[in-house]
Amino acid sequence: MTPTNSDSDDDNVPNVRSSLRLRLVIAIFFVIAAVTLYLTNSILMERFSQSTANRAELRLALYGGNLKSELQRNSIVPQLLARDQSLITALELNDFSQTSQRLISFLDEINAASLSLLDVDGRTVASTERHNIATAHREKAYFVDAIRSNETVFSVVEKESGGFGFYYAKRLEAQNTPLGVILVEVDLLKFERAWAGIADAVFVSDSSGIIVLSTEPRWRGLTEEEALTREPAESAIDRALRFTADWAGGDSQFDSYFQGRAVMRQQGRLGFQGWQITNFTAYSTVRERINAILAFEIMLFALIFAAGFYFLNRRNSLRLVLFQRESEDLRALNQRLQREIAERKKVEENLQVAEQSLAQSSKLAALGEMSAAVSHELNQPLAAMKTYLAGAGLLLRRNRPDEALAAFSRIDDLLERMGAITRQLKSYARKGGESFHPVNMADAVSSSLAMMDPQLQQHKVRLSKVISEQDALVMGDRMRIEQVLINLIRNAIDAIKTVKDPEIEIILSTGQMISLTVRDNGFGIADLDDLFEPFYTTKQAGEGTGLGLAISSGIINDMGGRLMARNSDEGGAVFEVILPPIDEYNTGKEPFEAAE
Repeated sequence: MTPTNSDSDDDNVPNVRSSLRLRLVIAIFFVIAAVTLYLTNSILMERFSQSTANRAELRLALYGGNLKSELQRNSIVPQLLARDQSLITALELNDFSQTSQRLISFLDEINAASLSLLDVDGRTVASTERHNIATAHREKAYFVDAIRSNETVFSVVEKESGGFGFYYAKRLEAQNTPLGVILVEVDLLKFERAWAGIADAVFVSDSSGIIVLSTEPRWRGLTEEEALTREPAESAIDRALRFTADWAGGDSQFDSYFQGRAVMRQQGRLGFQGWQITNFTAYSTVRERINAILAFEIMLFALIFAAGFYFLNRRNSLRLVLFQRESEDLRALNQRLQREIAERKKVEENLQVAEQSLAQSSKLAALGEMSAAVSHELNQPLAAMKTYLAGAGLLLRRNRPDEALAAFSRIDDLLERMGAITRQLKSYARKGGESFHPVNMADAVSSSLAMMDPQLQQHKVRLSKVISEQDALVMGDRMRIEQVLINLIRNAIDAIKTVKDPEIEIILSTGQMISLTVRDNGFGIADLDDLFEPFYTTKQAGEGTGLGLAISSGIINDMGGRLMARNSDEGGAVFEVILPPIDEYNTGKEPFEAAE
């Protein structure tokens, strides 16, 4: 039975899809390879070029530092020789038979190019180079300036043989009478000889822009623009300069090879009479290093492509089987994940109920701890009322009704005090509502302190309050806020039980955020990281459950705020409650995002 045309078409559909998929993968592979090569070339070009520039800049600083050091070192020589008594005596007596030999003895120690002694007429009377003896220098600028000035004079003189000479000159005198000039030639040509062994082109120009030192002899005596127009010598850097555009007209210190520039130019100041040193560095090594890495990447991509094409044909069927197995595993994993999500939601709901119960239990536990102190607080007005009633009865029997009325007025005040205490306890014992309302933090602080006043007095705690005069209104549940404040005050009291002068400071400030700070002068907190973890406590066994701060932190987080703790630099612990004001709460923004 031969297959029909429709069966053949159905069989060809997977083959066509597989062929298209293969072509797409190959196309993506080549795109990735091209992008990788492009990015590699760009990144390496920038990195290697910057590295080359850094090395060139370091060499420039080294060359300039050596040159400046040599000039500064030789600047002291004329001052020392101008005080040499043998030279002064030779000029006074006009006896120079031993003077040249003395200058030669100085030369090895000074390491200068040459030393010459000129008389007052500018004639060389002694020198470390005999062919300079008897030469006239009367018209030279360094001689004229040295005779006229009492300071050391530096001059750059163009030599007849080519190049430049660098001279320090200093006047020799006796009893303020000029006798002659000591001339020190600085050996700067040794730097040219050292620079000649590198692949860079280096030159030094004076304050007028004239090149006085250079690795290219044809550049001496010219400005940079004139020097670059001349035909350079045959060298790697000179050939690079031949392809470079007008460097003198550009401000850029760094130009890429692909932008048509073959060298980079860097310039620095010597810090000596306005001199500058300039360096040209070729890019040739940068391109070679990049090409080597790109060739390696191309070879790597070719191997990957060949290996992938080879294994694709052999393992096509195996991949299909593995794909089916992975699909089944993923479906099973997805089902397990959904079950775990449902279980987690159920656990979170149970945890929320448990947290609410723990919060109420914590509040009732605090209420129980306060009851003993409150009973003591109520016993005092009851005893006073008994005394006032007995006194009022006695005054009525003695027909003194006005004084009896005063006693009844005091009894009424005591009743008001007892009523305030019981109202605070009644309101604190109620469970907080789910909805938030505007709460004045100053009122919440006053109410909390009123409930904790017996314990504060019992432990003789000195209380300091700094309350902002502006309204500190937040959106929240006043009962739960008071629960947090009472818990913080209770913790502060527990922390200062053993302190000699216990003190608690409460600061309420307003601004972009409402901040309430409770600080004690105890011994601080040893472990701040685990402080807000459930069941973590620093109290002795049986004195605390370790849930108070965890519940308090949850209450403040529910209101869009944050509860933080730290140790004070002055000693003791600092707890800070930060809540967004009503204006920020109504904007719908995240509270701390709004504060920023």
